[in-house]
Amino acid sequence: MQDEAILYPPLDVPKKVAEGIWIVDSGPIRPLGLRLPVRMTVIGQADGGLLLHSPTRFDAALKGEIEKIGRIAHLVAPNSAHWTFLKSWQEHVPDAVTWAAPGLRDRRQVRRSGVRLDRDIVPGAADWPQEIVPIIVPGIGSFAEVALFHQPSRTLVLVDLVQNLEPGKLPRASRIPARLAGVTAPHGRAPIYLRAVVRAKGHDAKAAARHIAALEPDRVIFSHGA
Repeated sequence: MQDEAILYPPLDVPKKVAEGIWIVDSGPIRPLGLRLPVRMTVIGQADGGLLLHSPTRFDAALKGEIEKIGRIAHLVAPNSAHWTFLKSWQEHVPDAVTWAAPGLRDRRQVRRSGVRLDRDIVPGAADWPQEIVPIIVPGIGSFAEVALFHQPSRTLVLVDLVQNLEPGKLPRASRIPARLAGVTAPHGRAPIYLRAVVRAKGHDAKAAARHIAALEPDRVIFSHGA
């Protein structure tokens, strides 16, 4: 019951939010012992293919529902935390191309997992969906998050750069840490530690932020919270 209280049902089903855009709410995940909701975004392509951004847990029924929409052509791991469900999807959708945030393949945990990373997300990459603009938000160390802008629907898709956790849905023990981290609704933002990691990158991070702001998206989707 505690897990159900923090989530956004119905779970593990595609829910349309705009033309060519669906979300899949799932979870909970347990980073650092905290229970959090998590969300995948499904993005349509002009050729009928689909891109799964930050895939959530694999479910055969979910796969079937997504394939009613289109062919799963791309799987995207957009930062150093959102890749752990990729391997299960790869086993069931072997022809999909898996794209990784810069530096992800160098992480020891990723190498040990056996997950397959076909290509890094870089500007101008061959076979990348043309209607989706990737913006790399760099940080120090091995952190990078790839924001995606779906041009036809003017939708910006993030993972951790915005978090908007509802205090009333969180376990009591998690509410104070979430508030101190600055990620509670209705004015969610990046956690304090992540803001520091990105800001330390200086000019490159500011350039990415200006690029995102200049896109003027009609909506923003992220992975954790309302």
